[in-house]
Amino acid sequence: MKQRPRIYYTEAQKALMWDRWQQGESLHAIARLFERHHSSVQRVLAETGGIRPAPRRRSSRSLTLAEREEISRGLASGHSIRTIATLLGRAPSTISREIRRNGGRSHYRASEADQAAWDRAQRPKICKLVENRSLARCLARKLQLEWSPVQIAGWLKR
Repeated sequence: MKQRPRIYYTEAQKALMWDRWQQGESLHAIARLFERHHSSVQRVLAETGGIRPAPRRRSSRSLTLAEREEISRGLASGHSIRTIATLLGRAPSTISREIRRNGGRSHYRASEADQAAWDRAQRPKICKLVENRSLARCLARKLQLEWSPVQIAGWLKR
């Protein structure tokens, strides 16, 4: 049997998978949409224990792409870190760390730094229900018995 190359689904495709999964469609039916085997869809859904992940968003405290562009322009024009920090209304240590972790004064690129920050913000934490299959089965039984999430949470605490 010839093995297909690994497919990487786009965010839009993953959203469609989650929508279909929440509507109760089978893995096989969802996989047919993408002309793939059900196991490739199962891999995407199992990454978070079958629970749709919350949409990722940036913290309001993190640097924005526009601020990173200002840092890049400031470095290119030879401004000091303190001057750049004053222009942005940020602490000099914030600017210094940003520059240091993204290539230094001579190699800093705003778009690359922004993408790297987004990638670093991805938590590697694995869902507890993926790690502990017996817990997942136990919770599924409680849900089938029509326990509410509040009841399950209280039971888990005890």
